[in-house]
Amino acid sequence: MAVRLSKIALVAAIGLLALVIVVNNLTDYNTNFQYVYHVLSMDTIFADSTLTWRAIRAPALQHAAYALIIATEATIATLCLVGAGRLLQTLQASGQRFNQAKAMATYGLTLAFLFWFVGFMVLGGEWYAMWQSPDWNGQQPAFRFIGCVGLVLIYLSQSDPDVPTD
Repeated sequence: MAVRLSKIALVAAIGLLALVIVVNNLTDYNTNFQYVYHVLSMDTIFADSTLTWRAIRAPALQHAAYALIIATEATIATLCLVGAGRLLQTLQASGQRFNQAKAMATYGLTLAFLFWFVGFMVLGGEWYAMWQSPDWNGQQPAFRFIGCVGLVLIYLSQSDPDVPTD
């Protein structure tokens, strides 16, 4: 029972993290938009970089990218929180039923892993050369999210046996 409760709590914690990020991005839109603006504009990377042809400087596209980021984070929050709820509903169920209830949480955690890895490490970090920026490099925070999400995803994916009835 303790293992199941810990899996539920950890999935819910990732959902809560994503929800707080969404709230922060919506309630402090401009401050958080500055990050997206500078990464996509590539205006703070090395001055002699030949990669700046990739920059997106159109404000409408930058705001659209930020909206996509917020929507993805909201989807992660929803999938993880609903997934944790579904797992909680099967807390006392057979191992097979509990394992089947993991799908929604697995989708949420997988999306979170892909979002922070592809979005922030691959696209932001490498495509937009975020690693060159002294002020707008979000690779370290993204790596922390990837690590936490990855560990929870691995832990959740471990098969759960039946709960003893004694």
